[in-house]
Amino acid sequence: MTVSSGVPAGPSARTSSPWGLHRVQDPPGVLPQQAWRLDPDPTPHADEVVVAVERLNLDAASYRQLREQHGGGAAVRDAVLGIVAERGKMQNPVTGSGGMLLGTVAAVGPDSPLGLAVGDRVATLVSLTLTPLRIDDGLADWDGESEQVPCRGTAVLFGRSIAARLPADLPDTLALAVLDVCGAPALTDRVVRDYRAPSVAVLGGGGKSGSLSLAAARRAGARRLVALVPTEAEAAAVRRAGLADEVVLADARDPLAVAAAVGEQVDVTVVCVDVPGCEHGAILATADGGTVVFFSMATSFPAAALGAEGLAADVRMLIGNGYVPGHAEFAMDLLRAAPGVRALFEARAH
Repeated sequence: MTVSSGVPAGPSARTSSPWGLHRVQDPPGVLPQQAWRLDPDPTPHADEVVVAVERLNLDAASYRQLREQHGGGAAVRDAVLGIVAERGKMQNPVTGSGGMLLGTVAAVGPDSPLGLAVGDRVATLVSLTLTPLRIDDGLADWDGESEQVPCRGTAVLFGRSIAARLPADLPDTLALAVLDVCGAPALTDRVVRDYRAPSVAVLGGGGKSGSLSLAAARRAGARRLVALVPTEAEAAAVRRAGLADEVVLADARDPLAVAAAVGEQVDVTVVCVDVPGCEHGAILATADGGTVVFFSMATSFPAAALGAEGLAADVRMLIGNGYVPGHAEFAMDLLRAAPGVRALFEARAH
C-alpha cells in the first residue's frame, strides 16, 4: 500500500461512525465486535487510520483452541487465513476472541482524533475481533507454531480505536507481547489498591498477563503473593523471577486442588489461565468480601455467577475488559522495572 498522509477519494466522503458501524457488512446494525463480517477495504474514511500490518499477536485462548483443533503448523495457518478471508477480521468462531497487531501507519483521515501520523510504528490496543483486516501475503512467513504471526496486510482503526506508539528501547516482539496483555496489570493495580495490604493469588502466574499482574500487585502493596502454575518448569521460572512469595502447583480447572494449593483464602484472585473451567477454583480461593478478576477469554461468566451463588460465596467478580487509562505505559514501566518479568517474556519468545 502506498504510504500517504492524504486520504484517497471515495469512502472518506461517506458518513462514518467513530465506533465502526459503517464497516459492518453482516448483520447490519450491530457493533463491529458482534458482526459476522466487516469491510476490510483499506481506503480510509475521514476519521479512520489505515495501518500496514507487520505482525499479528493471537490471544492465548484462541491460539490454544486452533492448535487443539488443527494440530499446528500449516493447518493452523490455513485456519487463520480462512477466518480472516471469511470475516474481514480475526475472530476465532469458537472462542470469540482475536488478539492485536503491530504495524506502521500508512494513511490518516483528516478527521482522525487518534493523534497518529503516517510512518508511526504502532501496536493496536483494541481487539482483532473488531478490527477490519486484510491479509495480502498468505502468511507465508508464519509456520503456525507461535502466537505471533508475521503478516503483510492492512488494518483499519476507527475514531474511537486505541493504539500505542512502539517504544524505541524494546524489541518489537517483546513490546507486542506486553501490549497484548497490558490491561491485566493495570486493572490488578487498581483492584489491589482498593484494599489495605491485601493477599493476592494469580492463577496462571507464569504467563504473560499473570507475571505482569504479579508485578503490579507487588507494586500496589500486596502483603502476600501466591502464583499458581500447572507445572514444575513454570514454577521454577516464576521462582527465579522472584515474582511471588509462594509458588504452588495445581490444575486451575480442579477447584478443590486450587483451594488446597492456595491455602488461606486471599483477598484478590486474578485469573490469567487460557483454558476453560477455572471459575470455581478462583471463587473457592477468595475470601468473603474479596474480588475475583477474570482476564481469560476462556472464562464462562454463567459458570462464574452460578458457581458463586451455589458456593454461597460473597465475592465481587470483575471482567477484565482490557482497557484502563494509561495501561500501555503502565505495563511497559513494569517490564522495565522488573527484570524477572522481562526474563519470562523473553523466554516465551524463544
